[in-house]
Amino acid sequence: MSIGATDGELGSIRDAYFDGRHWTLRYLVVNPGSWLTARRVLISPWAIRSVNWQAQRVDVALTREQVKNSPGVDSEKPVSRQYEAEYSDYYGYPYYWAGPLAWGSLHLPEEAAMADLALERARKAQQEAREQGDPNLRSANEVDGYHVEAVNGAIGHVDDFIFDDASWGLRYFVVDTRNWLPGRHVLISTDWIERVSWESSKVHVVLTRDEVRNSPEYDAASFTQAEEEVLHRYYSQTLGRQGRKTKDPNWELPM
Repeated sequence: MSIGATDGELGSIRDAYFDGRHWTLRYLVVNPGSWLTARRVLISPWAIRSVNWQAQRVDVALTREQVKNSPGVDSEKPVSRQYEAEYSDYYGYPYYWAGPLAWGSLHLPEEAAMADLALERARKAQQEAREQGDPNLRSANEVDGYHVEAVNGAIGHVDDFIFDDASWGLRYFVVDTRNWLPGRHVLISTDWIERVSWESSKVHVVLTRDEVRNSPEYDAASFTQAEEEVLHRYYSQTLGRQGRKTKDPNWELPM
């Protein structure tokens, strides 16, 4: 997707960093192209003002000069908390790790425009939170291809991700099962992930192979909220019969 500043084009999105603790997108990795060569830049959802999926475009409330002078980052290496603090300080963003919610003291980044008090509280918590935290950021490009393990064997590999473009929460891993069920893709909610073994590049889920085998098939071209409800109803009934629960038994469709 292309990405634009308030005064011109910024470039194109090449990757995304998501937080493996809250399952939330934290940064878009942008290739600026010819106007800012030799480096890539990070754009936080704090800056996103609109997403046009039809036009494949994201617009942000930043100028090209702001982006040009932002702290540099090596997108081939893990993003340190020290860099994140420097980045947030540069743009004046509250630390997302300085509170209990997905965005610190906020549920959604867009609440920042109407939550001055909450932002002020978040900024006051920045100093004590600056030295805390752990490296939870993971590159979507890196995790793409991870093997997915059910409780009784392999079911496929990670092929894509689905994010909520309001909260920027990571809702699903799209799993390609072609090595087991040829030509079939399924959705695995992050609520059904037991753990991710970053060392062995594996995602472990609380589901069995048969449960995944009989689950609704995923088609990106026709996926609707109604099909999402069918998916969750299937797993709710399936796991309920076995006396098991997902990590989030009170799951509700995002509004």
